[in-house]
Amino acid sequence: MDMPRRLFSGLCLTGALMPQSLLAAEGRFDVRHFGAKGDGATIDSPAFNAAIAEAARVGGTVLVPAGRYLCFSIRLQSRIRLVFERGATIVAADPALHGGSYDLPEPAPGLYQDFGHSHWRNSLIWGEDLEDVSVEGPGLIHGLGLTRDGPGARWKAQTGERPLSMQGMSERQIADLEPAVAAMQGLGNKAIALKRGRNIRLSGFSVLKGGHFAILATGTSALLIENLTIDTDRDGIDLDSVRDTLVRGCKVNSPNDDGIVLKSSLALGEPIAAENVMIRDCAVSGYDLGTLIDGTRRKTQQFAPDRDRVTGRIKLGTESNGGYRNVVVQDCTFTHCRGLALETVDGGVMENIVASRLVMRDVTTAPLFVRLGDRRRGPDGTGIGAVRRVVFSEIDARGIDPRFPAAFAGLAERPIESIVLRDVHLVYGTRGMAGGTAEDAARPVPDHANAYPEPSMFGVLPAWALWARHVEQLSVDRFSAETLANEARPPIHLENVAFPRFSRTPLRPNDD
Repeated sequence: MDMPRRLFSGLCLTGALMPQSLLAAEGRFDVRHFGAKGDGATIDSPAFNAAIAEAARVGGTVLVPAGRYLCFSIRLQSRIRLVFERGATIVAADPALHGGSYDLPEPAPGLYQDFGHSHWRNSLIWGEDLEDVSVEGPGLIHGLGLTRDGPGARWKAQTGERPLSMQGMSERQIADLEPAVAAMQGLGNKAIALKRGRNIRLSGFSVLKGGHFAILATGTSALLIENLTIDTDRDGIDLDSVRDTLVRGCKVNSPNDDGIVLKSSLALGEPIAAENVMIRDCAVSGYDLGTLIDGTRRKTQQFAPDRDRVTGRIKLGTESNGGYRNVVVQDCTFTHCRGLALETVDGGVMENIVASRLVMRDVTTAPLFVRLGDRRRGPDGTGIGAVRRVVFSEIDARGIDPRFPAAFAGLAERPIESIVLRDVHLVYGTRGMAGGTAEDAARPVPDHANAYPEPSMFGVLPAWALWARHVEQLSVDRFSAETLANEARPPIHLENVAFPRFSRTPLRPNDD
């Protein structure tokens, strides 16, 4: 499958999204000249907002010199550059300590997606309908006073609302993760939130503890996110219903949730596809919180809040009403985290997806996971989506949890239409580790059609390298796998795969 090269041609040079008048920066506005102290004690967000307003009037640059700036909500405006100079730290204030609050969450259609996806103004830095904006520089955003909390969706069907791994949790434990909406008033739960807008660039800075989302961009187009370092307590970069977007050169550590995730929710009141998106030269991980930025890269945390092993991956999903089209994930690394997950369960179509030149080490669940499900979290009339034209190539994954092979699962009434694996090498387990049993190999795998999609949803699968069910066309060329675990399952198990084609691989499928 050939991806149209022109889709990303306009996103390949630093500054290519920015008009020359903005890059030239007619005016420079130092936040200190508007009253910012940078002493870590004064609330400096009023000075930031005054400087931004003046810069937007002429199309200029807001400078943030070295210092520690304690802030509530900073409101971006069009036609500005916000530049963090080296040594500048923006610290999220704590409403319980600093006598203020973040902007209140605006009214939004929030029935089918969670609270975090439904609001943007309750953030440290936010903007709506922006044009020609750059946030850049080697500074740090420290979300010290942000909360990672947020209520779940108000959607009433509980099947598929949460991962099956959370089934044993009490109502109190769930409530600790998902507080009531009233408890969120005045709190900030995102570092940067963008609603709609176009020609926006985020470049060069770091984020430590970004709240529910370090970056949330919804309905945004011509978006460039580059060379960021994010070490956060929940999601790293969330791209919801975006188009013409490039994420490159970013390092995202997120042990408790997804690292870089593409979604297509109903947050804007209608299904909008995420399309023409490239993620390349990025590194995702699930190291202990804070240990990417401090350089220690510790691995003492073993489980995420959903009671599966640490997260940190690149994912398409879970919210998938609008679907995904023309997405490339290329030249990325995954370390001590879950593998690549491609999921559509809410009626959207996933098509033209290419994942190539990926390196994975210490993979905490399946290295590759494709799920077409039937959750239908959406209004009446939401149907079943589709998956077609997915290509995985030049992928090397090692240290994989032996319970979870690469897994591709459609539905009996709606199979995945086509998947290609080419030049894929997988290594499972460590020497002497216990692998699957003969009972695992013989166990019927439940459909869980309307369950929350996650590689662990099916339990231990009946193959250790590759498992596929309800797929119309599966093409496998130069696929190799080995296991270091003591294994009683076959390497490959296919079930209701209509036209499997294996070439140049020594592994033989067990086809039901």
